Amino acid sequence: MSETTTATRPPEPDFSAITTEQLFAYRDAENRFRASSAARAILGEPDPGAAIEWRQIALPGRDLPVRVYRPAPTGDDEAAARTDLPLVVHVHGGGFVGTATQCDWTNSHLAASLPALVVSVEHRLLAPDASLADAADDGWEALDHVLRHAAQWDVDPARTAVFGESCGALISALTAIRAREAGLELKAQVLVNPVVDVTETMFGYASIAEYAYSPTRALPVLRLVQRLAVPPGTDASRLSPLYADDLSGLAPALVVVPTQDAVADHGRRYAERLRAAETPVRLSEYPGAKHAFLTLPGVEPQAEAAQAEILQFLRAALAK
Repeated sequence: MSETTTATRPPEPDFSAITTEQLFAYRDAENRFRASSAARAILGEPDPGAAIEWRQIALPGRDLPVRVYRPAPTGDDEAAARTDLPLVVHVHGGGFVGTATQCDWTNSHLAASLPALVVSVEHRLLAPDASLADAADDGWEALDHVLRHAAQWDVDPARTAVFGESCGALISALTAIRAREAGLELKAQVLVNPVVDVTETMFGYASIAEYAYSPTRALPVLRLVQRLAVPPGTDASRLSPLYADDLSGLAPALVVVPTQDAVADHGRRYAERLRAAETPVRLSEYPGAKHAFLTLPGVEPQAEAAQAEILQFLRAALAK
């Protein structure tokens, strides 16, 4: 995904009746906008203290693009030359649409201020030919690859966190569970406005009833996400962190919940389950904030406060 200078945002389609052809056309146009300089009035300007580049992770049968943020080299900043930076593996939100570029504001700030290496995964987007299982594999395999080649990435594998928003938070939560199963000790997981349930109970929450069509038309989007995420014959519970058999022994979690969000109760319920499993968790609610608010500092006044809280949480978790 390359940045463009200007782009026009496409009109929102009817997600309840969208065809595959229309989905791909909308995705391409929307992602061109999100990767354009025109979008920065909404998405925020990158931190000049971070260097940003696209890289490819070579995996069996495919290359996985990742957007990499590291402390920018300066004359008196030794952090840029460090080979033992903490690692934050990030997954953007959107489900069937989205690009790592839309998260430049927060990820560049984290890279510069922690300091850390932030690797944002340009995962396969949900579509008839790519399910949530594919996107989840991308999140896990990016983490696994970087940790197995830590010296090449200049990171300290003992100080690693995962971080995601919305559907990306679902992928990050699944990654945290897989890390525990693989014997990898993560220091933290940050889950912002997470979707954690793609089973038939996905819509059975009070927050979805309350915010189904306001402030955004969330319900048709969520129904499309579920339809693409779990094709017929898929065990949806295996892709729903809320229904994981065991949530004990996971990395300490920060769950960030904007209250004017259809999936607010997803985050609250997951925090309850983590707490019941004795996994350390902090549930942080932002009254009046809307879904995806962290990525919209140009229009969401609480984005900066949430970014500061995430920075503080990760700084403490990733300290030597």
